Amino acid sequence: MAHNKPNPDDRSDNVEKLQDMVHNTIENMEEAEATMDLSNEKDRAQIAAKNERRRESINSMREEIKDEHDAQNHQK
Repeated sequence: MAHNKPNPDDRSDNVEKLQDMVHNTIENMEEAEATMDLSNEKDRAQIAAKNERRRESINSMREEIKDEHDAQNHQK
């Protein structure tokens, strides 16, 4: 019977991945805001609500970036 070993937890590139996610989320927000002028009131409200959730996600990702950076610096 073969035993499957889990892959080791490689967190070495988490900061870079999170930074990419923040960058992509900001781009998505900017694209959404650019379409607001062409949208009706209902769609504008939905875009605004989604962008607010994106801002909250960005704040969470930035906190996680800080945590990951601190963890990496304490491991060395």
